[in-house]
Amino acid sequence: MNVYITSGTYEFMKNKKDKHPDENILLMQNLESAILLHETTGKTLFSSPRKYEVVDGKGNLQDHGYVVMNNIPVSEEGQPVFEHRFKNRAGLIENEPGFVALRILRPLNSETYVILTIWEKQADFMNWKKSSSFQKAHDNGTKAAVTNSSQKMFTGEAYVTQYTLVQDSEE
Repeated sequence: MNVYITSGTYEFMKNKKDKHPDENILLMQNLESAILLHETTGKTLFSSPRKYEVVDGKGNLQDHGYVVMNNIPVSEEGQPVFEHRFKNRAGLIENEPGFVALRILRPLNSETYVILTIWEKQADFMNWKKSSSFQKAHDNGTKAAVTNSSQKMFTGEAYVTQYTLVQDSEE
């Protein structure tokens, strides 16, 4: 399974999505931009997207809710360790109230992985960040290993982008 992401103005992104109602395309926006996310086993409809392979996923993508994308630049040599840690994670997030879906996305044309989560609403994400399962997921004994190997594993600072999914009925 692959995921393709492209960005542009809200109107352009909406028109692109509307032209392909049978595709699994999500329209999302925040104050700065609008993006389309296309999840497919085939080719993308976008002309020059950011390309990802799904390393792991839980839940089904839906056209409503709150999206959090943790963007993590990982060196080529650090990728196997990074992916191993995510594939062997505890999986506590899936049991959190309001959790909808998770995708671990390996970049195919960059070095920045995306950890994408979808929540029913922003408050669900904020509650998860305050939960004990969040603490366990982010302090599972590998923190020291990550810190000690960070120069080899990470090539830059991670950053988070957040979006609201736009339902067809809202458009």
